[in-house]
Amino acid sequence: MLDFTAQIELDVNGEVSTVDVRHHWTLLRVLRESLQLTGAKRGCDRGECGACTVLLDGSPVYACQILVMQAVGRTITTVEALGDSDNLHPVQQAFLDNDGGQCGYCTPGFLLSAKALLDQTPDPTEEEIRQALSGNLCRCNAYGRIIESVKRATVER
Repeated sequence: MLDFTAQIELDVNGEVSTVDVRHHWTLLRVLRESLQLTGAKRGCDRGECGACTVLLDGSPVYACQILVMQAVGRTITTVEALGDSDNLHPVQQAFLDNDGGQCGYCTPGFLLSAKALLDQTPDPTEEEIRQALSGNLCRCNAYGRIIESVKRATVER
């Protein structure tokens, strides 16, 4: 198998970073190991749980299923870009207020899926919220609180 190392530039959270990668590395691996952005979680490595969700050009994707070479020239947004402790994004604040995070493992993926939805549809129906979040699994079964959090975020925006 041909295995080469390349130096690439990635636009992550509005900052361009140069990283050395191997052609078969996933975006998730590079985010977590090379760039130390650990908000996207390694869950199933099969694109089933959504714990690794990031936004690629504004659309939610499973970072474990995207080869890093596919992300070159595109805009990557991780949960680290949403807000900070002094200035939370409305989706983060709504999750905090409604206890939508529970254990927190799935929360980054849900936050980014919700952000993508609200960027496209500022006042979604409950069905649209459920559809947008359907690619993310919660191990704590906090779906009611998560959906309520996204509803609340529509008001706070």
